Amino acid sequence: MTAATLQARKNRTAMLALLGAAAMLGLGYAAVPLYQLFCQVTGFGGTTQRASESDADIAARQAASGAARTISVRFDANTAGDVPWSFHPEQPTDTVTIGQRDMAIYIAKNNSNERITGTATFNVEPEQAGKYFNKIQCFCFTEQVLEPGQQVRMPVLYYVDPKALDDPNMDGVEQITLSYTFHRALDLAE
Repeated sequence: MTAATLQARKNRTAMLALLGAAAMLGLGYAAVPLYQLFCQVTGFGGTTQRASESDADIAARQAASGAARTISVRFDANTAGDVPWSFHPEQPTDTVTIGQRDMAIYIAKNNSNERITGTATFNVEPEQAGKYFNKIQCFCFTEQVLEPGQQVRMPVLYYVDPKALDDPNMDGVEQITLSYTFHRALDLAE
């Protein structure tokens, strides 16, 4: 084998290794959004569904056509260690009629002397309830910016889909927990 042939093989091997590393890096970055999309579509891991006003109207009509059933919803609020906010639900639980829209209010206060942008992650427990818990409006859909000392009331407009009543996996579920955790987000204005 000539030196030129050997060098060409080394170059080809190096190029393939570089392309393989770039592909792995790309897959690493794509994994999070693809996993989030999977969870949103399937309700996997207690991921709630995002609904429109018309979806809520259809669910309300379905609920009105049968016997009204209720379920308890517990509200949970947390902050990551680097978010110096007070964050809590206005009321810890609510009993809601399945299929009917309801509203929960969360309160956040920036206890620091700096502007902080936060983003809320959320989930629902038990896991099987995630695909039936639909949010119409939520502070979690956008980043929240709180100035030093600022306190805000943040509503969540939601409903529990009546299809939950037909799911055998939901048998015995008497309470759904909606949990939020605020994390610090990159503040582009800084």
